[in-house]
Amino acid sequence: MLDDPRTVRITGDETAAVYRRADDADAESRPGDHRGRPVPEAYVWCNLTSGNASRALWLLLLPFMVVNLAHWMRPDARRGTRTVRLYGLLVRLVGLTLTVLLVAAACEVALDLAAWQCAGTRACTEDHTWLRFLSDGWWSPPGRRLALAALVPAALTGLLWYLSHRTWNDYESQQPLTRRSEPEEEPGPTGLARPGFWYGRRLVARLRAAHTAAGFLTVAAAVGSAAVREDRRPGGPAVLGTLAWAFDAALVTGALVVLWVVCRRGRSENRLDDQLDETLVRVLPGGALALLGLAVVYAGWPRPDWTSHGRLPGDATFGALVLVQGLLVVALAAVAHLLHRRRPDRRAALRGLAGPAVAMLACALGGVMSGGVAQRVADWLDGTGGTLDGPPVLLTWQASMIPPLLAVVLVLCGWLVRRTVRLRAAETAAVEREYPGEPKDARRTRRIAGVRAMATLTDLAPLIIGVVSAVTLLLGAVALVGASVSGDEPADAAGGTHGFVAGAVETSQAIGSWLIGFGFLLFVTWGRRAYRDPSARRTIGILWDVGTFWPRAAHPFAPPCYAERAVPDLTWRMATWTRATGGRLVLSGHSQGSVLAAAAAWQLPPPVRRRVALLTYGSPLERLYGRWFPAHFGRAALASLHEEIDCWRNLYRETDPIGGPVGLPGDCAPRVDRGALKDPLAYGRTQEHPLPAPILGHSDYRADPAFAEERERLLARLRPDVPGQRATDPGPDAADPHDGHAPAAPPAP
Repeated sequence: MLDDPRTVRITGDETAAVYRRADDADAESRPGDHRGRPVPEAYVWCNLTSGNASRALWLLLLPFMVVNLAHWMRPDARRGTRTVRLYGLLVRLVGLTLTVLLVAAACEVALDLAAWQCAGTRACTEDHTWLRFLSDGWWSPPGRRLALAALVPAALTGLLWYLSHRTWNDYESQQPLTRRSEPEEEPGPTGLARPGFWYGRRLVARLRAAHTAAGFLTVAAAVGSAAVREDRRPGGPAVLGTLAWAFDAALVTGALVVLWVVCRRGRSENRLDDQLDETLVRVLPGGALALLGLAVVYAGWPRPDWTSHGRLPGDATFGALVLVQGLLVVALAAVAHLLHRRRPDRRAALRGLAGPAVAMLACALGGVMSGGVAQRVADWLDGTGGTLDGPPVLLTWQASMIPPLLAVVLVLCGWLVRRTVRLRAAETAAVEREYPGEPKDARRTRRIAGVRAMATLTDLAPLIIGVVSAVTLLLGAVALVGASVSGDEPADAAGGTHGFVAGAVETSQAIGSWLIGFGFLLFVTWGRRAYRDPSARRTIGILWDVGTFWPRAAHPFAPPCYAERAVPDLTWRMATWTRATGGRLVLSGHSQGSVLAAAAAWQLPPPVRRRVALLTYGSPLERLYGRWFPAHFGRAALASLHEEIDCWRNLYRETDPIGGPVGLPGDCAPRVDRGALKDPLAYGRTQEHPLPAPILGHSDYRADPAFAEERERLLARLRPDVPGQRATDPGPDAADPHDGHAPAAPPAP
C-alpha cells in the first residue's frame, strides 16, 4: 500500500496497526519538508480475519455467523419501532434454536448413540472395546452412563462460552470515541452513527449468558428425560416420581428465564443497569450448570430394573426444533415484508426478504452439520451390522432432501450459464466500440466480454439465495411431515407405493446419506487445511470480511466482529490527528476497506467529519451492502454520508464482480462516481503498454491513472485550508473547527 520497502509502525500492535514510510514517520514535526504533498498512511487489519491458525476453527461456527447477518439485513424503516424490535427478536430466537440444535446434536452423539445405544448393546461394545467399561461394573446402569456422557456436550457449551468471552476481550472491547448515553431511536438515516454501535459489551454479555444457560439446560434435559420417563411408570418409587416433577418444573423455569433475557436484549444501551446485568451474567449460566449437576445426580440414582433399549427419549426434540425454526422464519418474512412496504426500496435484495432467506440458510446449515455428525458417528459405531436404531428418523429424512435441493441448484446453474453466454455475446459489441481503431482480436474481445458477463453474476445472488431458501423451507416441511407421520425412514415409508416412487425415494436416501457424509468430511478437511496453510486461511478470510463485519447482535457464539476493533482504531486515529494538527485528510479504501472507511467516518464528531474526503474504489458499499443491509447502508444513509464529509469520489470497473457505482449526486462532479474505468487499460500493444495489458477486475485500482487523478483532485480541494501543527492536544472529543496558519501534510490513510 505504501509502495516503499522501508516502513515503520506509527501506532497499534501486531494484530492491527497504522504504518508510514520511514521518511514520513515524523512528518508532523517537520511541516516544511512535507509542504504541498500528502503523507500516506496504511491501516493494516488483515490479521483480524486471517491471522493465526485458530481462525480456521471458526468454520464450525458458520451457522451462527449466518444468522447474525440476518439480523442486520432488515429493511429500512423510520417508523414502526415495535415492528423493528419484533424483527430483531425473531432473529435472536432463531439464533437461540441454533445453539440448542448444536448442543442437542452433541447430546445425540454422546448420550444417545454412544452411551445409550452402543454401550447398552453387547455386539457394539465388543466391536468398540473403549466403550466396554460402560457396559460392565459401576457405570453399567443407564443413568450413570448418561451422566458420564453428559460431560461431552457440557464441555462443548463451556468451550463456546470461553471462546466468546476471550474473543470479545481480543476484538470487541475497544472503547468508542465518546461514551454518551445512546438515544432510543437511531440518529439520522443509519444506526452506524450511534456512539456505542461498535461497543456491545453489555449486550453481548447478556446474550452470551442466555445461550450458555440454554446449552446447559439442553444437556440437563437430555440426561434427565430418560430417568423422568422411567420414574413415571406405574409402580415406581413415589420419591423419584416427585423428583421427576420437580426436575421438569426447574427445567421449564430455566427455559422461561432464558427466553426472557433473549427477548429483552436489544442494540441500545440507553438504560444501563449494571447490577441486573452482573446478576444475569453470573447467576444464569451458573444456575443452569447447577441444574445440570442435579440432573446428573438424579439420573445416576440406582434403579435396579432400568435397561436401555431403542433410542433415547426425546427423539422428538429435533422435530420440535425444525418446526419452531420454520415458524420463526415464516414470521420473520411477514415482519420483513411489512417493514419493506412502509418504506419501499427497489434496490433492496429480495424486496426486503433477504434477512428471512439468510436465516433459513443458517437453519439449513445447522441441520446439515448436526445431521452429518450424527449419521457419520452412527455409521462408525454400527457399520452395516444393524444392531443400533441409529439417529432420529428426521435426520435421515433431512439427508434425503439434499438430492432434490441439489437438482434445483443445478437447474439454476444451468440458467446462469445460459444467461452468461448470451450476455457475453451482447458485451462483445460494446467492447469493440470502447476500443475503436484497434486491430480486432476475436479471442481477446470474447475474453473481455466474458469477464464483464461473469461480473454481473453478483447482482443475481439475491435471486439464487431466495430460490434456494424457499426450496429449503419447502423440503424441510416435507421432511418434518414425513418423519412425523410415518415414523420410519423414507425408503421404508415409501415401501408400499409405486415402484418408480419407491425407487426414487430409496435412491434419494442413499445419495443423501452419502452426500451428507462427504460434505462433513470435506468440511473437516477444508478446516484442517486452513489451520495449517496460511494461503487457504486467507481465502477463508474473505468469507469473514463480510460475515464478521457486523457486531454479534443475534448470536454471541458467532465469530468475533473485527470492525469493533478496526472502526474505533480508524476513528481514534483520525480524530486525534486532526485535533493535534488541525489538518485534513483523504480517507482511501478498497473493497471491504471502503466499508470500514464509511463506518469510521460516521463515528467521527461532525467537525472532524467535515475535514475528511473519501476516495473509494472497488467498493461494495451500494452494490452489496446497500442492497443486503438497506437499513444501514441504504441510499439515504450513503447520501447523508456524502453530505456530511467534505467530498467523495468512487472508482469502479465493469469487470469488477464486487465493486460498483454508488449512484449519488455530489458537488465534486455531476455525481460521486467517476465513469466506469477501462479494463484492460489497452486492448492491444501500444506505446504505453508494449506487452498485453491484463484484465484487472477487482484488483490493482491504484495502477490506473484515474486513481492518481482523483486523489490529486481531492487533495487540491483540501489543500487551501490545510492548517499547521498545534501545540497541545486536549483530546479527540473536543475537535476544534478552526484552522491554523502554516500548512501541514494531510495523510491519506
